[in-house]
Amino acid sequence: MHPPGPSPEASGVPPRVLYDERLTAPRSWWLIAALAGISCGLILLPLGTLPLLGGLVAGTALVAVGVSAYGSARIRVVAGSLVAGDARVPVRVLGEAHVLDAEQARAWRTHRADPRAYMLLRGYVPTALRVEVTDPGDPTPYLYLSTRRPRALAEALEAARA
Repeated sequence: MHPPGPSPEASGVPPRVLYDERLTAPRSWWLIAALAGISCGLILLPLGTLPLLGGLVAGTALVAVGVSAYGSARIRVVAGSLVAGDARVPVRVLGEAHVLDAEQARAWRTHRADPRAYMLLRGYVPTALRVEVTDPGDPTPYLYLSTRRPRALAEALEAARA
């Protein structure tokens, strides 16, 4: 859902980015990727040196691609929209934003969670932002966004609404 009229991209003016965060995977996950590659190489060790090296390279590359893909989630407030992962929501249909500390975030992603909610959830990010959806035609009650800077994201949403 885009507002009527030409978009900033179409007019040649770059959109104003109010917030941008990439939810990258922790460093320890990259160590796990390297260890998985070593394991693949060791599994192929009885077949010789060349299969060992091939397994090491291929195993490390495959796991690294998986870690990178999972860690490529991005949250942006740009051009009057909140872009979180695959979702793009106009800020005009968003209600109040609630900053969640680690304990509150855990509750909202477990026993307080609504199955209809859109959740950009990363377990390695302890804090989050819960944003109510006010569009009566949308069955989604709120967006749950794992973020390392929930206050800054809430402020960016407020600035985009103004």
